[in-house]
This record gives sequence, structure tokens and C-alpha cells, in this order.
Amino acid sequence: MMTKLIDVFFGCRHPRYSFPVTIRGTARRPQAGALTGTYVACLDCGREFPYDWHEMKVITSSAESREYAASLATKEAA
Repeated sequence: MMTKLIDVFFGCRHPRYSFPVTIRGTARRPQAGALTGTYVACLDCGREFPYDWHEMKVITSSAESREYAASLATKEAA
């Protein structure tokens, strides 16, 4: 919690991202790409974020990550 507060005041706001990267096959996938298979990186600080190709947006919060995982589960169940 304290780290997030410090990041709000002094951290990177992640204004610029790389082009989305998708890693296929047996290659090691970064943690950010584990959720969607695709990720982007902040060009200022290097932090990686999951990227949703269908919605064409960066998934930045843990709440969005949970929603995305839940929607995948319901799609697979149908």
C-alpha cells in the first residue's frame, strides 16, 4: 500500500508504451504476458503490463486483471 502511494507521487505515470508483443510456442513468457499472452512495456521505466488485443487496451490494475480472467473463464465454460 505504501509503495503505491509513493509511486503516485514520485513514480512513473507510464505515459508511453511499446508496441504489443506476443510470444508463442515454448519460449519463456514474461509474467505480464501470462494473463493474455501479449504484453507492452513502459518506454520510460520498463515496467511490463498485460495487453488485451480484443479490447485493444493495456490492463494496468489488478482489478482489471481479475475481470479479464473471469471473462475468460465464462467464455471457456460456454
